[in-house]
Amino acid sequence: QVRLVESGGGLVQPGGSLNLSCAASESIGGISAMGWYRQAPGKERELVADITRGGSTNYADSVKGRITISRDNAKNTVYLQINSLKPEDTAVYFCRAMVRGPIRTYIYWGQGTQVTVSS
Repeated sequence: QVRLVESGGGLVQPGGSLNLSCAASESIGGISAMGWYRQAPGKERELVADITRGGSTNYADSVKGRITISRDNAKNTVYLQINSLKPEDTAVYFCRAMVRGPIRTYIYWGQGTQVTVSS
């Protein structure tokens, strides 16, 4: 089982920046894909960005151009850099790992880190 621990959230003003970290208990080089999701109050969890084992990235249209997902395989950590933060970015941000096995695909979630954007 892959354990994921997020950190780096907090309270920031609009226009500010945050760098979120997701530390994995396993080598992320062996994980098919790592991603970031977010869930705002009263809304469904949505994909923000993900990165595959091969390095391909995908971003939600709502944040494209303001965020960058990256990884450090040596540290087993995936990062999410968010710039030009807006109040609508306020949400709990979750790290997700996807592991493909011979029979099924396994999904693992972290506990989340709160991001609040407010003046």
